[in-house]
Amino acid sequence: MLSVNELEDRLIDLAFAEDIGDGDHTTLCCIPETAMGKSKLLIKEDGIIAGIEVAKRVFARFDGTMQVEVLINDGTPVKVGDVAMVVTGKVRSLLQTERLMLNIMQRMSGIATMTARYVRLLEGTGTHVLDTRKTTPGLRMLEKQAVKIGGGMNHRIGLFDMILLKDNHVDFAGGIVNAIDRCHAYLKEKGLDLKIEIEVRNFDELNEVLQHGGVNRIMLDNFSVENTRKAVEMVAGRYETESSGGITFDTIRSYAECGVDYVSVGALTHSVKGLDMSFKACE
Repeated sequence: MLSVNELEDRLIDLAFAEDIGDGDHTTLCCIPETAMGKSKLLIKEDGIIAGIEVAKRVFARFDGTMQVEVLINDGTPVKVGDVAMVVTGKVRSLLQTERLMLNIMQRMSGIATMTARYVRLLEGTGTHVLDTRKTTPGLRMLEKQAVKIGGGMNHRIGLFDMILLKDNHVDFAGGIVNAIDRCHAYLKEKGLDLKIEIEVRNFDELNEVLQHGGVNRIMLDNFSVENTRKAVEMVAGRYETESSGGITFDTIRSYAECGVDYVSVGALTHSVKGLDMSFKACE
């Protein structure tokens, strides 16, 4: 399996190939090869900055002679007018890396900003906000980094690092007991040590899981706030609990106050707006 750095390098290479193709003819036609310059990353919207470290990889991957002066680190609140970094190098390199760097940083900063808003709503409850697999294909590692920078937690990276028995798995397996038992048999056969979470849709399924056991976490899918409170009381700390399904900025605090350990929010990555910023020439 590829490391995080290897995945990022592949993404960067693909993005440059997509954007530059056989050459940035606009830049090549009007900027001398030897011209040197400096650009600043200007923040145009209040939020949480994320992606500085990835931006440094973008610059280094394209042109190892570019010099980056970081003025504001990942995870720091920023406001309109702040300058997050200054980059010095060949003008051609500054122009050709500008859009990819901005696309990454705007996306990651938007996710970090959104996540931080949800985290603030949960202060004092002991509940953590989780992301989901509802990410942009190819950008998952960056988007999940942004969630952590914003103060959230990663649920799982993909299908390989945790068992999550969702409704379709249960239905295709022939029920909760079959799904859990087959899961344990598989993990034993493969010599794997993975946490097991199971989704329940109602109290009948919750009772079946509580009677059978064999899991680490129970996901309460589309439970109302009232039913979530009742479910948490039934679990009584025997397993971790997670609320999921249609939870919004306006309702997340109510779910957290039911005592769940986690609340997963797909909107952290699938419905986020990028944070406005620009990369401008400077003296």
